[in-house]
Amino acid sequence: SGTGPFPAVIVVGGFGADTSTIRSAGAAIISYDPLAVGKEGTARNNKQGAFYTLYGANSSTGLLMAWAWGASRIIDVIEQSGGSILKADSLGVTGCSRYGKGAFAIGVFDQRIALTTPIESGTAGVPAFRSVASESGAQPLSSAYSEQPWLGDAFGSFTGNPNSLPVDTHEMVGMVAPRGLFIMENPHIDWLGARSGSVAALAGAEIYKALGVGTNITYWSDVSDGTHCAARSEWRTPLQQNIQ
Repeated sequence: SGTGPFPAVIVVGGFGADTSTIRSAGAAIISYDPLAVGKEGTARNNKQGAFYTLYGANSSTGLLMAWAWGASRIIDVIEQSGGSILKADSLGVTGCSRYGKGAFAIGVFDQRIALTTPIESGTAGVPAFRSVASESGAQPLSSAYSEQPWLGDAFGSFTGNPNSLPVDTHEMVGMVAPRGLFIMENPHIDWLGARSGSVAALAGAEIYKALGVGTNITYWSDVSDGTHCAARSEWRTPLQQNIQ
């Protein structure tokens, strides 16, 4: 409500940070259906959705990058719409679980996102690949690779040997810098690899510090409710502060 233009947060899959908290901080909500852009439940040689209609069902690009592509097209439209309703330079993104993976990818690969807020993203999200491989109970790389074609096809050769990867997710954290990044995690569910998420956040925070913006990254896993993707009171205030 009120007079625009407004900042806005893209909610991936309708499943992210508490929308009432986002609205109370003065931001609008953009509901984004990533499955229309990259459909889950498809074989790697028969990927479906708008991205693959354009680039081919055999494209080696994984769903997370397709979802990020789709969000970038939304931002294109906002930029070209005159700016009387939504502010193209004041956009955020959020998502939880698989949509947390998507939100992270969107924030990493589009520098027009001012605030990235992935929640409980698990393997193929924030948690460091090398760390996930040694974290007891975390979803194995091979499992995340085969569950859905989230990761690009080329990742298949690294699932059993993450130490040979030329990159890891702490560098993706660094790619978000100096923009805002608020990582929310749930240590009560081993599968989500929260410890590996903290590894990526701590290492990536060094990049933020080197750029003189150490306060632009927040990591929060101190929560009492272990329910996956719950709206948590512990995150309300820092989420509002990050949006503001």
